Amino acid sequence: MEKHIHFSNSPTYSSLLEYGHKNPRWLNSSSSHPIFIIAPKNESEIRPIILCSQRFGIQIRVKSGGHDYEGLSFRSDTGQQFVIVDLSMLDDITIDENDETAWIQTGVTMGQLYYEIAKKSENLAFSGGLYPSVGSGGIISGGGIGTLMRKFGLAADNVLDARVMNVNGEILDRKSMGEDLFWAIRGGGGSSFCVILAWKVKLVRVPSKLTTFTIRRVLHGETINLLQRWQNVSHKLTRDMFMRVLIQNKRSRSKRIVQVSFQGLFLGRVSELIPLLNQSFPEFGLVEEDCFQDPVAVNCTRDDLPCIKKECFEVPWIRATLYFASRRTSDSVEFLVKNEWPRIMNYYKATSDFVTSPMPRGVWRLIRTMFRDEEKPIMILDPLGGRMDEISEFEIPFPYRKGNLFNIQYMVNWDDNSENISSKKIKWLRELYDKMSIFVSNSSRSGYLNYRDLDFGRNDGEYNYVNSRVWGKKYFGGNFERLAKVKSKVDPSNFFKFEQSIPPFSVSR
Repeated sequence: MEKHIHFSNSPTYSSLLEYGHKNPRWLNSSSSHPIFIIAPKNESEIRPIILCSQRFGIQIRVKSGGHDYEGLSFRSDTGQQFVIVDLSMLDDITIDENDETAWIQTGVTMGQLYYEIAKKSENLAFSGGLYPSVGSGGIISGGGIGTLMRKFGLAADNVLDARVMNVNGEILDRKSMGEDLFWAIRGGGGSSFCVILAWKVKLVRVPSKLTTFTIRRVLHGETINLLQRWQNVSHKLTRDMFMRVLIQNKRSRSKRIVQVSFQGLFLGRVSELIPLLNQSFPEFGLVEEDCFQDPVAVNCTRDDLPCIKKECFEVPWIRATLYFASRRTSDSVEFLVKNEWPRIMNYYKATSDFVTSPMPRGVWRLIRTMFRDEEKPIMILDPLGGRMDEISEFEIPFPYRKGNLFNIQYMVNWDDNSENISSKKIKWLRELYDKMSIFVSNSSRSGYLNYRDLDFGRNDGEYNYVNSRVWGKKYFGGNFERLAKVKSKVDPSNFFKFEQSIPPFSVSR
């Protein structure tokens, strides 16, 4: 096992630490330096780390893909010594075509899973996330929003079994861990309770060909009407349709323009898609010919005219995953399994909302005004409805089911991580989030665990249940109390803890 342990004086330590920071905001921070990093090749190698860490009072941080938005899988703000358990080498995948299931270790990325599924069948898929380098250990234990959720539910809704290592170093499956823990790790954040080793997931059937498309407009005038309609109908459309909204800045003739993209995945052929879009969004003007030729761009040269650039592709599911990973559908699918560190550092801060009633027109003018003051902001609005409406809010810890129209992810990106720049960017995002409160909140606001935000609150070393409800109910609603009770049962000494870990249940302060 020694060769898989990397101390600070090891030549591999820095590269492993750097690769682990998918959000590199903390690369030069003192909070980002563990005593050592262990990258086990076998599940059994994790046991001594858990037992020894308890004996010597050391925390562990478990990293699957490294996409934790606040970096809590690879850093600590508590001041306590810690080690990183990097699961990226636990990446075995076993697919059973007959049962339409797969066992995947939690170092497997979404891209690796999609790639291996496609090698077996063009009609099988998994209802996971959009970004190939996201680890399955994190995204599934946090819920797993993706393009197939309106048809098949979240990634966590499609988990049939799991293998975990508990605080005593024991390996448990669904039967031996019990239904309470199995419930908690599917959307409640597995690292609060144990180390997730592997998932058994249900694969889903998709057509041999499906359709992806994007319609781009400037955020102005008629586009606001389209956005208002999208709010009212996107969650009601056939569950074969997933159409999200991306809002971001583009430049035209040195002028900053706020662009709205309606980006969709339809589980069917172009000939079926066109009538559906013509009924709900005839302004898109999408015709079959658009989907069988290279897209033609009409440049946005004035911010009072819509950009009518549109594109549409009829492709197998695996190529649709490329499209939603911001690649061309014609690119090599090998991209999905590449583990390349980006050449350009991208620092970011993000947060989220769930929306239960359509927002008024004024929200889009607010967004346009604020985006014009910032260089690289983005908002992503993902529609819910369909299968999501049919699953109880208590089925797993993720509670945002019937009555929730869509999720909002807010993000700001920057290139220079100097203190004055990063502080300015984060302040801008917080201001946008605060101003959105009057448009999204009926009572208390909510958020998605996989878009973790420490601004919601943190444990601050106390791990007090009553205090933690402030942020816990934002992620889990009425499921937070049950999560804390599961925690009390499986980890009463609170070994698996971090800034937003589930604390043991307590009725007093």
